[in-house]
Amino acid sequence: MGWAKSFPVSRGVREARRWTLEHLDSLKWSADAPDTVHSILLTVSELVTNAHLHARSSAQLVLTWDGRCLHVSVADSDPCLPAPREASSGATSGRGMAIIDALADAWDAHAFHGGKTITACFRPLDDPTPRCGPARSR
Repeated sequence: MGWAKSFPVSRGVREARRWTLEHLDSLKWSADAPDTVHSILLTVSELVTNAHLHARSSAQLVLTWDGRCLHVSVADSDPCLPAPREASSGATSGRGMAIIDALADAWDAHAFHGGKTITACFRPLDDPTPRCGPARSR
């Protein structure tokens, strides 16, 4: 099961979060896994914000539920993959991928001609399957 929508810079992060929550509600995650929902919404915020700020492009958001993992993918027009970096204590940005690393069961980034896609995997808490390995797929 999956859903896809493009969010231009003018529509913003708020609309992406609202749209995502509608689909999570249809999976009954809001009632059954509220902490996971919060983590997913924060991840959507970070990824869509990064697409708008760093790539200066629309964000193509795709949610895919495969029965074990909800894949949250955001594609943008910047082919540069995110690199881990240390944000200074006074920095106002630079922590987004570290936040996603802490929240998601796994995440990965792939460059393609003309852009990149970052995908984070989330499993509901009642899934007995162990985490996907290291937080970041290698």
